[in-house]
Amino acid sequence: MFSNDTPIGHCSSSSKASDGQRPPLHLFLLEKGLNRAQVVAELKLPFSLFLALRYLKPKRTFLSIITLISVLGVMLGVTVLILVISVMTGFDRELRQKVIDFDAHILVSTEDVLRDWRTLKAKIDNTEGVVATAPYIQGPVIVEFQNRRLAPLIRGVDPAQEERVIPLTKFIKYGKLDLEGDSTVLGVELARKLEIHVGDKLTVYSPGNLGQILDSIKKLENAKGEGKKAVDELRDVILPKELTVTGIFETGHYLHDSEFLLVPIYVGQELYGLGDALHGITVRTDNPYNAERVKQGIQQFLEPPEYAQTWIDMNHQFFEAVRLERTVMFFLLFFIVVVAAFGIMSTLITVTVQKRREIGIMKALGANIAQIIWVFLGQGTVVGLFGTLTGLALGMTLIRYRNQFSHWLASTLHIEIFPREVYQFSAIPAEVIPRDVAIICISAFFICSLAALIPAYFAARLDPVKALRYE
Repeated sequence: MFSNDTPIGHCSSSSKASDGQRPPLHLFLLEKGLNRAQVVAELKLPFSLFLALRYLKPKRTFLSIITLISVLGVMLGVTVLILVISVMTGFDRELRQKVIDFDAHILVSTEDVLRDWRTLKAKIDNTEGVVATAPYIQGPVIVEFQNRRLAPLIRGVDPAQEERVIPLTKFIKYGKLDLEGDSTVLGVELARKLEIHVGDKLTVYSPGNLGQILDSIKKLENAKGEGKKAVDELRDVILPKELTVTGIFETGHYLHDSEFLLVPIYVGQELYGLGDALHGITVRTDNPYNAERVKQGIQQFLEPPEYAQTWIDMNHQFFEAVRLERTVMFFLLFFIVVVAAFGIMSTLITVTVQKRREIGIMKALGANIAQIIWVFLGQGTVVGLFGTLTGLALGMTLIRYRNQFSHWLASTLHIEIFPREVYQFSAIPAEVIPRDVAIICISAFFICSLAALIPAYFAARLDPVKALRYE
């Protein structure tokens, strides 16, 4: 705009001609307190960006307190959004994976018991998409060890067949998957609650034979000469089962680790008095997300009250709750960014009032409407850019060290932000999806930039005559 040889207080004829006889812009810059070298250096930036940065950074401080607060508002909004959305996405992914790992893709069961289950199992094995099947028994029991009693679920399985449906061996943490004889394998949280270890003996009482107990009591009451026989039958019914703990498993899913103990299938049949019958058949498919299609093929072999359920059907409420919570949390937390944008807007409105005289001078010197708009729009853009970038960096850092931070809060401040009993996970899950992060960052940047449009519009409409007359 002018050379180093041009006197700073004068303008050459060529510059006047090129500016359409407008006064030189550097007179305004000199008024702001810049020396000749500073003017030459600063004018390497576009005029609007130069003034936007000057307004964000006062003369005597590196950064304005108001600017810092605006950047912090945007940073916190972006950080919390990235952190929460990533954790919720990871929670949904881990929940699905834990369910797939420990539960069958499809469960074929009945309202009573499956008696002719071998014929049905053979038909299911020949269904398209089915990889393997296995019989199972599942129901509540009462367990006791050293006067500690709990009411978990037993899962009676045939290890050889069940291993093809659910890879149980990979979950064994202590001992081994040995279900030969009167033995059991417990979840790690259940073992912790009972304070039981591999090699200890566990007493199991089953509510499945309650009907038999009542029938035997009635028979005993009505018996005359056959009293001793009825007493012996009742004793056989009510005697508990004593099982040896051969292994302890850990799936990482708190519900599975605290509620299940595995037993041989015949032990489950004895505890529930089923004889040769089953509670159901577990099915593994070639693709868990195509389980619904395979279920349709299996249902043609079923007769009421028999039915089939996919792993999604059995956990539908969990998945819907997570999806709904993730969506609601996104919109609620996004208002943090909106509030930060309103803070930027109010700050810029204040700046337009304070800089009324300077805006008038700029317009009098020939600054057009677009340049004035970009002075204030540039401030919102700079604040939005720095707030978004710092929020992105902080959010990714917190995701990386989320579990360490949670342990520090629990040990130092005794604040449990992720209780395992509630969320059913031993660690905080997280999954960063680039698309979600991009949406958050781009939305935050544009909202902060657009928040500057209103004060920029009013500044551009300012009449320089009135501004200079009353200022």
